[in-house]
Amino acid sequence: MVTLEVSGMVCEGCEKSVRQAITGKDPGAVVTVSRETGRVEAETRLSAEEAASAVAAAGFEARPAAS
Repeated sequence: MVTLEVSGMVCEGCEKSVRQAITGKDPGAVVTVSRETGRVEAETRLSAEEAASAVAAAGFEARPAAS
């Protein structure tokens, strides 16, 4: 499980973009996005850093969540 802190999500379209950023790199990923909390959880083969990079490339600030 990868957990990210993402800022800049303000609508359902943003949530969809974040989800697609991760599934674009790992089509089998299961991604849960909450713009209210700014957290993204993903069952993915990507590392937290790879997932954060994919989300950042989609235009959002993203970093692995502190454990």
